[in-house]
Amino acid sequence: MNINETIKKGMIDLKINGISEPSLKARLIMQYILNEPRQYVLVHDDQILTLRQEVNYFKAIKKLISGIPIQHITHMQEFMKLNFYVDEDVLIPRPDTEILVEEVVKIAKRINAKKILDMCTGSGAIAVSLAKYLEDSQITAVDISSKALNIAKKNAINNSVQNQVTFVNSNLFENLAGQKYDIIVSNPPYIKKDEIKLLNKEVQREPIIALDGGIDGLDFYRKIIEQGYQYLKYNGYLCLEIGYDQKIDVIELIENSEKYGDTYSKKDLYGNDRVIVTKIDTAL
Repeated sequence: MNINETIKKGMIDLKINGISEPSLKARLIMQYILNEPRQYVLVHDDQILTLRQEVNYFKAIKKLISGIPIQHITHMQEFMKLNFYVDEDVLIPRPDTEILVEEVVKIAKRINAKKILDMCTGSGAIAVSLAKYLEDSQITAVDISSKALNIAKKNAINNSVQNQVTFVNSNLFENLAGQKYDIIVSNPPYIKKDEIKLLNKEVQREPIIALDGGIDGLDFYRKIIEQGYQYLKYNGYLCLEIGYDQKIDVIELIENSEKYGDTYSKKDLYGNDRVIVTKIDTAL
């Protein structure tokens, strides 16, 4: 079969099996198999595939149908107009998190922030993006998973910011004694433990350690809010991604700590509260 015929069959297989965006995913799999960009696939749609290419294509289609995320097949996800390598050891970067990064970039430019801490960095999407869009910044990227840090390092190199990002294997702030930052940013695990099994099968393929926020989903917020102020400079900011229904709970944690002020939230593209920003209360 040629490229066009193969993509059409792949799209039909995906659609029949209830896979979302079947047309897009069928084409992305073809780009991956051929190691060619979208334009090539469009222009050469009558190119006959080799038997190996055809077999590999439909193997990938079967993986999609089985619930494996397309990003774990192609090992690529776009985020902040940059390309990131991902696999089963890291959470796949989501568009919602771009809201967080964009807000941190705005704050950093306004206060001339140089030192930024990305807590629970995972694939490094936040840290690498901040380094790319804040050329004078130095980012510290922390994760408890050494496998995740290896991927984050790979992404820093692939996006030419490896000299701006320092990677630290640490359980939250454990290995950061004595450090102070202008901004702490985090997209921590925030799914309630009992709700993980209710997530769609693609999300359940992602690392549990990157999803599980404890019984009420707030475990990491408690620790980051409780300890974070010690690692922030005077007037420093704490910026957090939250679940769509966690705004009130997270703001309550911030207020109860009595360490922060000027707290506000920002919505994502779907109108859900997605980002909480607060800063050290200088009156303390």
